[in-house]
Amino acid sequence: MKIGIVGLGLIGGSLGFDLRSQGHKVFGVSRRESTCNKAIALGNVDEASVNLRLLAPTEVVFICTPISLIVPQVKQLIDHLSPATVVTDVGSVKAPIVEAISPLWDHFIGGHPMAGTADSGIEAAQRHLFVDRPYVLTPMTTTPTRAIAVVEEIVRSLGSKIYYCQPEQHDRAVSWISHLPVMVSTALIAACISETDPEVLQLAQNLASSGFRDTSRVGGGNPELGVMMARYNRQALLSSLQQYRHNLDELIHLIEQEDWQILEEKLQLNQQARPNFVE
Repeated sequence: MKIGIVGLGLIGGSLGFDLRSQGHKVFGVSRRESTCNKAIALGNVDEASVNLRLLAPTEVVFICTPISLIVPQVKQLIDHLSPATVVTDVGSVKAPIVEAISPLWDHFIGGHPMAGTADSGIEAAQRHLFVDRPYVLTPMTTTPTRAIAVVEEIVRSLGSKIYYCQPEQHDRAVSWISHLPVMVSTALIAACISETDPEVLQLAQNLASSGFRDTSRVGGGNPELGVMMARYNRQALLSSLQQYRHNLDELIHLIEQEDWQILEEKLQLNQQARPNFVE
């Protein structure tokens, strides 16, 4: 199969590795000529260009650009594609993307692989990134069954676990487990560096270990990605943040009142609930 990838970063480059290893011919498009050259040299793609015309012969195209560029890229791309070409994206927000693209292209299906690392760029791409990771597909009632089947087959070949849901359901779910943690982690780092005593701040930095590393990791990631999450999933994220603030206020109140029994009960409930999310 001839498969196109627009956006040769971590996700696009990793897709290229796996799809080529399965015998597909992969065409890549990037904004930078240097990235195109690197992708060819590293083996992520067979051919690469800064021009979307390269994707004219493709049967499936994955849009792997930052969220803000997905819709503009599709609008430019569709002039070069066969009407039968299936288009999908990997954006971490689905409702605004699906709403914008579905009227433009019949064979579009929204997607989101829940995989990645703290690194970015074509050099960060790795093989088997999607194995055993969730991959969400958000077809509409009008999405052709063939488009769904084609993307599903490719996703299964990556070793991913497929989940189907409505775009709005996806955005609410990821606001809890992906976008909210970024903002909470961001606030944690900001709070720590607000320490006014330089000696205490230095000591805290020297003592920071696995607990701080784990809870601060996503807040210290790609700033552009964090802004895109907030901008394109604004309402769901605000709702999650407000509920988080409510829970934080409850903890503050319990500590102020020295109500250690209720605090312990809350912590026990959290201890019991966590495995439902991460194990």
